[in-house]
Amino acid sequence: MKKISLSLLLFFVTLGVMSQTKKSFTIDDLIPGGKTFYNCQPENLFTTWWGDRLVRLDVEACYEVDVKTGKEQELLTVKHLNGVLLALGETEKQAVYNTYSLSFPYAEHPWVLIKGEGAYRLVDFKKGELVWKVSTGRDMANQDWSSESKHLAWTKGGNLFVTTADGNVVAVSSDGSNDLVYGQSVHRNEFGIDKGTFWSPEGDLLAFYRMDQSMVPDYPQVDISTRIATTQPCKYPMAGEAIHRVTVGVFNPQTRQTVWLNTGEPAERYFTNLSWSPDGALLYIFELNREQNECRLVAYDVKTGEPKEVLYKEAHSKYVEPAHGLAFLPWDKSKFILQSQRDGFNHLYLFDLNKRKTAAEQIVGDSRYWESVEVKQLTAGSWVVLELAGFNVKDKSAVIRSTECHPLQSDIYAVNIANGKRTLLDNGEGVHRVALSSSGLYATDRYSTPEIPRVINVCSTRTGRKINLLTSKNPWADYTVPEITCACLKAADKKTDLYYRMVKPVGFDASKQYPVVVYVYGGPHAHLVEASWNYMARGWEIYMAQKGYIVFVLDNRGSENRGLDFENVTYRHLGEEEMKDQMEGISFLRNLPWVDKTRIGVHGWSFGGFMATNLMLTYPDVFKVGVAGGPVIDWQYYEAMYGERYMSTPQANPEGYEKNSLRRKAENLKGKLQVIIGYNDPVCVPQHAFSFIRACIDAGTQPDLFLYPGGEHNMVGRDRVHLHERITQYFEDYLK
Repeated sequence: MKKISLSLLLFFVTLGVMSQTKKSFTIDDLIPGGKTFYNCQPENLFTTWWGDRLVRLDVEACYEVDVKTGKEQELLTVKHLNGVLLALGETEKQAVYNTYSLSFPYAEHPWVLIKGEGAYRLVDFKKGELVWKVSTGRDMANQDWSSESKHLAWTKGGNLFVTTADGNVVAVSSDGSNDLVYGQSVHRNEFGIDKGTFWSPEGDLLAFYRMDQSMVPDYPQVDISTRIATTQPCKYPMAGEAIHRVTVGVFNPQTRQTVWLNTGEPAERYFTNLSWSPDGALLYIFELNREQNECRLVAYDVKTGEPKEVLYKEAHSKYVEPAHGLAFLPWDKSKFILQSQRDGFNHLYLFDLNKRKTAAEQIVGDSRYWESVEVKQLTAGSWVVLELAGFNVKDKSAVIRSTECHPLQSDIYAVNIANGKRTLLDNGEGVHRVALSSSGLYATDRYSTPEIPRVINVCSTRTGRKINLLTSKNPWADYTVPEITCACLKAADKKTDLYYRMVKPVGFDASKQYPVVVYVYGGPHAHLVEASWNYMARGWEIYMAQKGYIVFVLDNRGSENRGLDFENVTYRHLGEEEMKDQMEGISFLRNLPWVDKTRIGVHGWSFGGFMATNLMLTYPDVFKVGVAGGPVIDWQYYEAMYGERYMSTPQANPEGYEKNSLRRKAENLKGKLQVIIGYNDPVCVPQHAFSFIRACIDAGTQPDLFLYPGGEHNMVGRDRVHLHERITQYFEDYLK
């Protein structure tokens, strides 16, 4: 009996130990596109605003959430909506499959907008009646619907069309082609541009871009899926070469007439941030010279197309970057907010159209500006306004996100328009996202901290009072998670704080030495370290830590959200100051007793691919292994809008382009370097990688090249999993 009892005891002890054993991650758990990826993501819920009423969207139903108590009440179901549609004569093909695509565009009506197969429909879900319907098709791209007029703009091929509220299709253009494009995004999505059509406040007029790119060379992309490979050329304006010419039209669906704005000769200029006046009489445009060091804000009369006045000009010795449209105050149509970095940080400025003044040039540091109306700076400080989310109409305040609390955070504030006073609306921790109700009285606040995966609150923008809707459980609770830390070190200038993230190997032992992989990006308009869950650590970093690597990530000077001087220190010599800062990180690592100085690798994608390659070639005795994805190799092969902002043109800055061409450093390669690209990359075109391989052949060095046929700049789906398996294997083969 004693022996049996002892055996049972050992069995249950063993069972208890097994039940407490943590799981290891698979690559499918951690990489988007993985079969089990979503199982390892924090719980979430999806919401939308119906005026000032909050609606939670779920698979089978929508629920109205009481913004004061958080209690829910069923609003409508998919079954109910489909019953209504079938009763109205729709087919099962037009069924609603879930509520995630539904919206509630009219605060005063119980109408739901259904963007389904073949049509837009407005359904009164209380009466079960069809309010309005317009047909669509799969070949209708860039759809842009006005809730005011119910007109729908769309493109097909290079042409622009409008389907009016009564279902008539009107051709805005008929001569569109690959060379002449209407109604689509222009200037390669730089300067905050992400669309090509802009409805007026009443939805009765449509402003749109027309892009003549006949002078831009075709880049010969190749489609290998055909029996005999065929070319699929894309227009690609390389730095210093011809750029497309853009004009702006205003189309009236009622008269079927277009008025073209008289912007003057469009050559060598950019037009961005189109904004309508509240009465629909004027269209405001930021006009930027090709050098991107001067911009002006011009008001155009949409009836005549003539320029009415220049309200603002801004210049900088390096570059200016107008990336935000105007935001008119809902309670005072004579005032609008403009965002600018003219004092060195992105801030809000209030323009008063009723208070004219004689324009006089002002100088602040390297910035010059003048304005023809009274302007008041609403926010100021050594921090950045990340977003103007909207307005609280009742309190007459703006709601913003900013880095005021800390450079690694984004927090929500209400800014009193009258006196500029700021009120923190969140808990002052972590990284927050905000979505306002129609009046701005309420907001959803979604955030995470390094320790908390996700919290969703609804809050009052007047009082900051919060109701918690979700605090997610840790989806990694059953897994062995490596230690993730965040701290700062000094930049190469010995004064600027740089923030880094370090992921230590699972089962870290300070008496051992470990290989290190530096993950790098380092370029403008991006950052890799923040105070969100796990300090923004990527799944691949966790996977590598599980395999016994230290992963180190540093945001160098040149990256975003730290002010203009922090970013533009790299002007005309991309890659130099960034590498100096990254090497400060390497010095820090090499002084750690548990870092193996002989086994340091580097990996990055896009600008990070440029950085990874550059580090391998510039410091060949430091980095043993590198993987460079979609890299820029020579900035003269990159597109003009981005490249010229930071490097000027090859004609104006030949020394900078020559010095930073990685082809000329090909002979320096000592370690193992794998270059990975999408074979049909339209961003960093394959010429970058191919020219580098040619240079290495000529120099007698031996990089590796891997291609994803049909892949573009970023791999998606299962290709993304395959990609990370390949990256991992390369370090396993040559660094471990």
